[in-house]
Amino acid sequence: MSAGDRPGRVDVGALIAEAMAGRSPAELQGLLHDLLAARSLAGGMPGHPAPPSRRGPRRSEVVTYRVRVDLQGTKPPLWRRIELASDLFLDQVHDVIQIAFGWTDSHLHGFGSGPGFYGAQTERYLCPFDVAEGETGVPEGEVRLDEVLTDPADKLYYTYDYGDDWQHVIALEAVLPRTATSRRAACTAGRRPGPAEDCGGVHAHELIEVAADPGNPDHADAVLDLAAMYGDVGISSMARTAFSLDAINGALLAWDAVGTDAAPASSGLPGPLGELVSDMRTASERRLLLSLIDAAGLDQPVLVDAATAERMVRPYSWLLDRVGSDGIRLTQAGYLPPVHVAAASAELGLADEWIGTGNREHQTVPVLVLRETAQRFGLLRKHSGMLLLTACGRAVRADPVALWWHLAERMPTGSRDRCEQQAGLLLLILVAADATDDLSVTIARFLTASAWMLADGRPLTGGAAARAAWDTKAVLQRIGAFAPARPGCYDSDEPTKPASPSPEPPCGHGPQAAAVAPAPGNGRRARHLREALRASLVDTGRWPGYGRWPGGRAPRCRQPGR
Repeated sequence: MSAGDRPGRVDVGALIAEAMAGRSPAELQGLLHDLLAARSLAGGMPGHPAPPSRRGPRRSEVVTYRVRVDLQGTKPPLWRRIELASDLFLDQVHDVIQIAFGWTDSHLHGFGSGPGFYGAQTERYLCPFDVAEGETGVPEGEVRLDEVLTDPADKLYYTYDYGDDWQHVIALEAVLPRTATSRRAACTAGRRPGPAEDCGGVHAHELIEVAADPGNPDHADAVLDLAAMYGDVGISSMARTAFSLDAINGALLAWDAVGTDAAPASSGLPGPLGELVSDMRTASERRLLLSLIDAAGLDQPVLVDAATAERMVRPYSWLLDRVGSDGIRLTQAGYLPPVHVAAASAELGLADEWIGTGNREHQTVPVLVLRETAQRFGLLRKHSGMLLLTACGRAVRADPVALWWHLAERMPTGSRDRCEQQAGLLLLILVAADATDDLSVTIARFLTASAWMLADGRPLTGGAAARAAWDTKAVLQRIGAFAPARPGCYDSDEPTKPASPSPEPPCGHGPQAAAVAPAPGNGRRARHLREALRASLVDTGRWPGYGRWPGGRAPRCRQPGR
């Protein structure tokens, strides 16, 4: 320490240099890992304690908070004045701010209570991704607005897009009583357009504003600065969102209509669908799910023609005929004998989907799934070592349309595991809505929004979601919902192509069907599949049996609070 230093002052730079001296790259990497781990445990920089909780008790009665939300660093200030119900959770407040400023919810975000958004003394309220990444803080969906704002002049910080770093200050201006006409969220005033996404932050936004105003004395310089920053990208491509009270409040009204307090009955959805929507913990995920359900066309009549039904249920019809009136003697282990497995593989074309000789049921998954799902659907039963037709199996054996309806009304396939139930239901919704890109990832997203996680607390992955939905997807593949998979894979995310119109005379069956002509083959993709899925989705839902798939059961999931 030099003579000029204050007593007790530590030269941090010298200490760091001393700690790094003589260490190999591998040792330095280990040291960095230890420092980052210490930071994560401490909630800030190494040596700092975790930030104190800044949450207070929730109000016993709901009031209206009038808040002003300012985008920091803007001159003149860019702001919105919003009236909010005090019992909104922060994930809902996030939705409101996104609407009020014209953001597209395309980036990560977070809230903070303390001296500022960043800092060791700030308690962070995390978006789902940050929670999954193990960041220090409290999930935003567990924190109510009245826990972090109590009296006028209290402030809360909100940052959107950690790259562009849009920092907002939410200042409580007034606490007002609720009235019969009070909305959950309403914008009452504001100034300036909302910034363009991915423009580079506040500095870039201010340049765009000046460059877009030929009357501004700095217009020419701003145009040159933007050209230097973005090259040939024109200002017109950096779309700002004009400030419009009507537009903002219209969007907030729509948000409120499907907000997290909406009861399942309010959307007119039956039990399992209503429960699934109700389980969504964020309004944004709920809105997306409702839009997909709407795209599935559940309010349209369910149509099926005889030729389509016969084509779709052929594997099950074949199996029912194979079992016949006399039944099939099973092996000692309870499987189909090799001769029947080989016949199924050959006559149903299953040999192309699976590797191996195709004569041992436990080693030929397509045949195993076909037989087990036929039992689960109540078409077959085991008794005294025999595989027999049930009364229902005998009734629908020669009636493809009746068999089609029997299968449709029992989808998704039964499971006692609620996570598997909801995964199967989500799969039906996505395929019926023709939203089949990244199926497993999307299912995982909705399950996560319903608070599902792996038993050890880790977030659900696309792979875990795929395994949870495997039973339902296997049946969909067997009835032609998905294109054939590669040999040995038994899994495909490619839906079937549009079906050609059937020349056969149409016929209907079931509680919602009538004798109507099939739609043209160039209409919606795989119309016959979507009819089946709509028939499944409008059913009240039953959950008998349990699910199985190759490689064992999916990782155990849990849903806190249940």
